Amino acid sequence: MPPDLIATITGWYQEPMFWLYPMATLAISFSTFLLFAIPYTVLAWIDPPSLSRYKVQDKPFDVPKWLGPTIGRLLFNNAVMVVILVLSWPWMRLTPIHLGELPAWYIIIAQLLFFIFLDDFLYYWVHRAMHKGWLLKHVHSVHHRIRQTSAINGNYFHLLEFVIISTLALVGPWLVGAHLYVLWIWIVIRQFEAADGHCGYVFPWNPGHILPLYEGAGYHDFHHSQYQGNYAGFLPYLDRFWGTYARGYEAWRNERRQARAKPSAVQDRS
Repeated sequence: MPPDLIATITGWYQEPMFWLYPMATLAISFSTFLLFAIPYTVLAWIDPPSLSRYKVQDKPFDVPKWLGPTIGRLLFNNAVMVVILVLSWPWMRLTPIHLGELPAWYIIIAQLLFFIFLDDFLYYWVHRAMHKGWLLKHVHSVHHRIRQTSAINGNYFHLLEFVIISTLALVGPWLVGAHLYVLWIWIVIRQFEAADGHCGYVFPWNPGHILPLYEGAGYHDFHHSQYQGNYAGFLPYLDRFWGTYARGYEAWRNERRQARAKPSAVQDRS
């Protein structure tokens, strides 16, 4: 390899953005997921009777059984992702993520909403594809080994699925040429989605309700318990439009809405 080319490539990895863009973004992704997931997971492990009315399922959580394997996959997948990001940097440095002037606050909000809806749209179709053929048998079935999920299981993935989902989250920021800080905010939101969707509890004070289409963790929990349907990641409008709700979900959701005015009512399901 010519010395000039070696010097050029070496220089790429000495750029500040190498550490701020792929490396710091991965670190933020990893740490914020744990920040959201650990309290929920501890809660699921304790499974206090006083909060049973907020549980999606009335079955016990499988925290002790799956905690070790989940942490193992979380560490392995992120370690491999470090290698992938290092190898991808010569290409990633050409993407339009930048550290220039921050956009106006309303532009940031608009971009974040765009990222949420675009990511959910892309994830819906990728998720449906993963429920067919080779991808289901050899890749996505790993995530579906857990039926009674807790928040930490939001990152229990086959490596290929982990890479695909991580890449989907970057499509929106790449399309708009997002500021790096906006990308970081979006990654925090995305990891909240991952932990929340698997936490097994539907709390009325959940900040996800800020979004009008959000329906709580029960939406994705039904996907795990039924194995089919409810393919979108966070927002149910695509499943409603395409008729892919999980079996029993609409009836459960309607019953829960009716029971909100009755604090003593049993709202769980088996």
